[in-house]
Amino acid sequence: MMQNKKFIISGGGSGGHIFPAIAIANALKEAYPHCDILFVGAKGKMEMEKVPAAGFPIEGLWISGFQRRLSIQNLSFPFKVISSLRKARSIIKKFNPDLVIGVGGFASGPTLHQAAKMGFPTLIQEQNSYPGITNIILSKKVDKICVAYDNMDKYFPKEKIFFTGNPVRKEVVQIEGKRDNALDFFGLDASKIVVLVVGGSLGARTINESIEAHLKDFHAYNIQLIWQTGKNYHAQAQRAVDAMPKDSGIVTTAFINKMDIAYAAADIVVSRAGAIAISELCVVKKPVILVPSPFVAEDHQTKNALALQTNHAAVLVKDAEQKEKLMPEIIRLATNNHDRETLIRNIASLGIQEATTAIVSVANSLLKV
Repeated sequence: MMQNKKFIISGGGSGGHIFPAIAIANALKEAYPHCDILFVGAKGKMEMEKVPAAGFPIEGLWISGFQRRLSIQNLSFPFKVISSLRKARSIIKKFNPDLVIGVGGFASGPTLHQAAKMGFPTLIQEQNSYPGITNIILSKKVDKICVAYDNMDKYFPKEKIFFTGNPVRKEVVQIEGKRDNALDFFGLDASKIVVLVVGGSLGARTINESIEAHLKDFHAYNIQLIWQTGKNYHAQAQRAVDAMPKDSGIVTTAFINKMDIAYAAADIVVSRAGAIAISELCVVKKPVILVPSPFVAEDHQTKNALALQTNHAAVLVKDAEQKEKLMPEIIRLATNNHDRETLIRNIASLGIQEATTAIVSVANSLLKV
């Protein structure tokens, strides 16, 4: 294959953008072992730490989102845009990439805009079923767009769209043969249902409050629980768990470092509806109750969840309603094998394991020989 290619990958702001970006970078390294890859992120955001930890260099732009509410931060926004456009242009000119890939997040907009304007080949990897306004605007300028959901021609030019799915972390979704060890790791009983609750790496306060309020119901229905709370809620959750009977099978942790073990142990998953979390759940084939975060741009988590609910591949509980509805749905699935099997069958049909291979194939088509 062609060697010595140079790639810029831009975006970040959250794990939902950073982990796919790193997965794409690793796949490009496999395809082009001698290639150079440079990330462009937003200063002060988590990609500035996570990307170097994954072994890749990164440049930072002075950029952030525009606040939808009245905020003094918005006064600096025009200056940040101008600064970021200038620096992105300088980075691109100096690095001279063969391809620029945007994965979403604050830095992706200025970088892709300038790359397209300068005539460099450009590619967007859109993770969500409802794209943000930046990618909708960029779609008119970039060369190709990799998507993970059907009917994206509502937002993007049809001729530029390639259905590839979202990159998932291989080490997270490889769960075959791990269930016994996973149950031992968490100290759980193989004869009882296990519910895994995850609210993202920082946790989700509303979900945590609902779970805490219903700990006695888990015990009453013989439902075991792996409860990932995030660091801010963990001390409170631990006190609540410590007050439960010792044989309740309820385990709480601030953060789960080995998600493959947690997925392997789980019979049911309660999760936010970020695009990458959903992509992982489709691959591991778990019945899932999605509680979309209402605090994300364009409410895209709700739209992601609706895409699964429409295919009878997930249960959707609105964040505003989960105090009343989440526990009844957990009990219903825990006590109904048929409903769990239906969800497993339908969510499995949506799983895509080789998304990075497909994305690299689209990238190849933009490279000049």
